[in-house]
Amino acid sequence: MKTVALSVVAALAVAAAAPAFAADMAVKAPKVAAVETPSPWDLAFGAAIMNDYVWRGITQSAHKPSVAAYFEPRYNINPNLQLYAGVSGESIKFPNNAAAEIDFYGGIRPTVGPVAFDFGVWYYYYPGGNSSYTSDNFGVIQAIADASFYEVYGKATWTINDYAAIGGYVQYTPSYLNTGAPGTYYAGTAKFTAPGTWFPAGVGAYASGEVGRQMLGDVDVDGRVYVAPLNLPDYTTWNVGIGFTWKVFTLDLRYSDTDLSKADCYTITGDPHANALGESNWCGATFIAKLSADLTLASLK
Repeated sequence: MKTVALSVVAALAVAAAAPAFAADMAVKAPKVAAVETPSPWDLAFGAAIMNDYVWRGITQSAHKPSVAAYFEPRYNINPNLQLYAGVSGESIKFPNNAAAEIDFYGGIRPTVGPVAFDFGVWYYYYPGGNSSYTSDNFGVIQAIADASFYEVYGKATWTINDYAAIGGYVQYTPSYLNTGAPGTYYAGTAKFTAPGTWFPAGVGAYASGEVGRQMLGDVDVDGRVYVAPLNLPDYTTWNVGIGFTWKVFTLDLRYSDTDLSKADCYTITGDPHANALGESNWCGATFIAKLSADLTLASLK
C-alpha cells in the first residue's frame, strides 16, 4: 500500500512539473533571425583614364590623354524603378580654355520585362572659359567664353539574352555648346557579351558598337561674332570596339570616326590648331584606349 501511495505521489509531482518544464523549453528554444530589409539607397562611383576623350566622334581633349570620375546616388523605389542623380568630371582642352567639363545629371530608370529605360536631363558645365577669336580666309569665329548647355534624353535597352543587347537613344538641346543652335542626337547601339567559359575565371569580354546622327541648326548670332557659316553641319558618327572586364575594372579598346570633312570639323570645333585652310583633325578617325573602375556600395557589402 505504501508503494502504491508513493507511486501516486510521484506521478502527481511529475504532472505538476511538466508545464514548468515545457515553459522552460519554449523560452530556451533558438530564435529565428529576422530577415534584414535591404536599403533602397545605393551609390555608384568610379574613375577612368583614357588616351583621348571623344564625344560623339569629336575629341574633347585635343587628342590628348584625359581623366574622369563620377559619383551617382541612387534610390530604388522597387526592383523595376530607380531614381538617380549624379555629378561627373572630365579633363578637356577646348578653344576657350575652359578648366574642365563638369556634368550634373538626374533622371529615372524604369524596367519593363527585358527592356530598361532611362529618362533624364544632363547639364554640361565648362567653367573658366574665355572668349577668343580665330581669323582665317573665311572670316572670324568666336570661341564662346561659356559653352555650358543642357540636354534632355530618353534611352531604351533590350536585353535579348545573357549574351546580346540592343538599344537606342535620343538627346536634344535648344543650344548646342551655347551657340544658340538647336541639336538633336539619335543613335543605335549593340553589345555582345562573351560566354564566361571563353576566358579564365573572373575575366569577361564583350564587343560593342554605336552609330549616331548629330543634327544641328543655325547659330544664334545675337551678342556673338560669327562671320563663318552660320549653319552648323550635320554629321554621322560611329564607333566599334572590344572590352575586357575583371572584378571592378574594364579595359575598353575602341575605334571612332565621323563623316565630317576637315573644314566642317573646324566650323563645329573652332580648333585653334587648324591649318591655314581652316581644316581640323579633331573629328577624324581615332583609336581610344580607356581603363575604368566602377563600383557600387551594394557590391562592397
